[in-house]
Amino acid sequence: MKYFSLNGQWNLYQSASSVPVPAQVPGCVHLDLLANGQLEDPFFRDNELKQMWVGETDWRYERRFVLTPELLAYERVLLRCYGLDTIADIDINGRAVGHADNMHRTWEFDAKPFLQAGENTIGIAFAAPLPYARRMDAEKGQMAGWVEPMRLNSAAWIRKEPCNFGWDWGPKMVTSGIWRDIELVAFNSARLADVLITQQHAPHEVVLTLKIVAEQTSAAALTADLTVKKDGKTVAAVDNIALAQGAAATTLTISQPELWWVNHLGAQPLYDVEITLRDTAGTLLDTWTKRIGLRTLTLERHPDQWGESFYFACNGVPFFAKGANWIPATPYPGQPVDYAALVQAAADAHMNMLRVWGGGVYEDDAFYAQCDAKGIAVWQDFMFACGTYPSFDAEFMANVKAEAQDVVRRLRHHACLALWCGNNEIEQGLPDSPGWLETMSWDDYSRLFDGLLADVVRALAPQTAYWPGSPHTPLGDRRDHRNPTCGDTHLWDVWHGQQPFEWYHTRLDRFVSEFGFQSFPEPQTVAEFTLPEDRSITSYVMEHHQRSGIGNSTIIHYLLDWFRLPTSFESTLWLSQILQGMAMKYAVEHWRRNMPRSMGTLYWQLNDLWPAPSWASLDWRLNWKALHYMAKRFYAPLLLSHRVIDYNAQVEIHLSNDRQSRQNSSVTYTVTDAQGKTLEQGTFTATIAAGSSAHVHTLDVRKWVLERSTRDVLIWLRLDVEGETVGEDLALLCRPKHLALRKPQLTTRVQAAENGAHDITLTTDSTALYVWLELPGAKFSDNFVHLRPGAGKTLRVWAQDVRALRMHSLYDTYQ
Repeated sequence: MKYFSLNGQWNLYQSASSVPVPAQVPGCVHLDLLANGQLEDPFFRDNELKQMWVGETDWRYERRFVLTPELLAYERVLLRCYGLDTIADIDINGRAVGHADNMHRTWEFDAKPFLQAGENTIGIAFAAPLPYARRMDAEKGQMAGWVEPMRLNSAAWIRKEPCNFGWDWGPKMVTSGIWRDIELVAFNSARLADVLITQQHAPHEVVLTLKIVAEQTSAAALTADLTVKKDGKTVAAVDNIALAQGAAATTLTISQPELWWVNHLGAQPLYDVEITLRDTAGTLLDTWTKRIGLRTLTLERHPDQWGESFYFACNGVPFFAKGANWIPATPYPGQPVDYAALVQAAADAHMNMLRVWGGGVYEDDAFYAQCDAKGIAVWQDFMFACGTYPSFDAEFMANVKAEAQDVVRRLRHHACLALWCGNNEIEQGLPDSPGWLETMSWDDYSRLFDGLLADVVRALAPQTAYWPGSPHTPLGDRRDHRNPTCGDTHLWDVWHGQQPFEWYHTRLDRFVSEFGFQSFPEPQTVAEFTLPEDRSITSYVMEHHQRSGIGNSTIIHYLLDWFRLPTSFESTLWLSQILQGMAMKYAVEHWRRNMPRSMGTLYWQLNDLWPAPSWASLDWRLNWKALHYMAKRFYAPLLLSHRVIDYNAQVEIHLSNDRQSRQNSSVTYTVTDAQGKTLEQGTFTATIAAGSSAHVHTLDVRKWVLERSTRDVLIWLRLDVEGETVGEDLALLCRPKHLALRKPQLTTRVQAAENGAHDITLTTDSTALYVWLELPGAKFSDNFVHLRPGAGKTLRVWAQDVRALRMHSLYDTYQ
């Protein structure tokens, strides 16, 4: 086969204008306007309002290219568009070639009749998305959904990234453009049209079954060769597989396989599968390659004493799913994304699962490849969210079916793929939201999410589970989307319902796939989109970037419940992050303590796509918020946690073990006063079984509370395994705002480390809570740590120069 890339330099034209704007493909109109100084940065202050016209405007991309007669001599020449956003008409040399109306699909058009040797022109005209969406609403009937002030349109009639129209954490920036690769594909005789690999696991071997389908231009005989390699070395092969009527099936056995595991259960070895297609003369016609992991990755649902289980198992080993929800990393389709850094940050926080949320896009293969390499299982939503869809419309359903087939074929062989899920929160919205059932009945819902999508997954990815929606209750009344006995739940009573953090401890759900709490980005990030006069959380600009209607006031409501009123804008930003981390710690540690009844927590959300307050643990610059550092601790394979059962008397100590082996440990507790003076200390041993959680000790501190007060008693906990400290925790008997703290004298000792890093040893003369280091551009091994006298901590800082390093603690926020 021959490939001719059409990526690179194009010209962009607005509506009927003849003035070109240099454009880069892949990309989008916004990126090209920004690159050419024709659009102010939409992230700065309220400039977002100045770009609304882009989504109201028709656009056209054009370029010239030169073809040789040799390429045109091929029997078939196709135009392949991997992503067109969204309503597009394509012409070559002034003649119409085809129409596209789905951002998520790969489009192919027969281009040979329109091409010529020498110079050619191609044009792609994009209809303005917003007028199109409004016109479809008027002509076919407006669908229901959570729209303004969250988003501009429910976008039910246009198969386009839902959050492109806005969401409660992102901007309203409606894009157009050629957002993925575009190329000409030429071939003779035949090409590989589809390859499906399934795996059968047995002791000491894995049998691969491959189904091969070729698209032929004639009835000529074809053969295929199959090779499987590991680290460049062939481990199995089958030659001369004869295709009959363009199809063949074969098996091959891999002996002594190296199995792929999710993060912390084992390694992530990957195998390269290659299929070559030849004609009877031995001429190479096409090559198909895929990198796979040998594993089983299953959703396990079984009746149990609490109802029905909901957990994932890798190679038969159940694991507690620890992770977060993933949103698009940029509002600009086609903009390069640092998937490696984002997925690495998830792995560094001991996550083993990400949910690709249904209001965004099906990510590039590079994202899933990073998850393959780092052992991050993927819960993959189809792109339907928070509104009703016209499943009664045959044309819409045909378009969705083609979309689903495209994306399942593209992603199904990634080792990380754990689940296909039909949608986000539609099952939740139907019974609770006015107007939803009037536009999408339960039968209409079932037609799409129980029928069409389930059938596609069953046919094209038969070894991966399908789940109709999130949340979903599989037993009893599916309208009860908060049933704690089965299925998955989204819990937003903390935040939207204004319930206290302790409310989480009343829930014993099987798998919590959404819950969250907001915080502000750090001061350096806020400075990027504000002027000095904007730096108050009640300023117009700060409130403009807050997309949750109750946002900033809700942060302050909870903040004042836990902490003293901060005395500066910067302290408010930092303290909001500590508050966010505390909320998620309360929730996750509770559900981990309740395994195996509860077997998964995916907090909302991992990442951001613009600088703003949000539920993310990584800001849009990939800076770790306090939550991400805390997640690294509360998602650790061995977790030491506590539960205060009587604020005047007792603290339960719990251990959770995600490892595959029993762990023998020692737990040291130190009771101190608020200044860090030791009142009592002790150590006990505890053994915790693999994949389990247990209450291992109850500590009675009644004596010290009666002698002093809850404001003046702290319990410091440390977990050691084989002489190494693997976990720490701190139990408080009152809100931090009521602690009798005094100003700590913090000191640092700096030592150079390898690769330009530095080790910073922190010490204090008095209790210092949530001590954090601040250094723009630096990366820290840990942060927001607790210190007491005589128990320093050493953190690694990856930065060439640490002279500008600043250090803060909770005490500083209210002084």
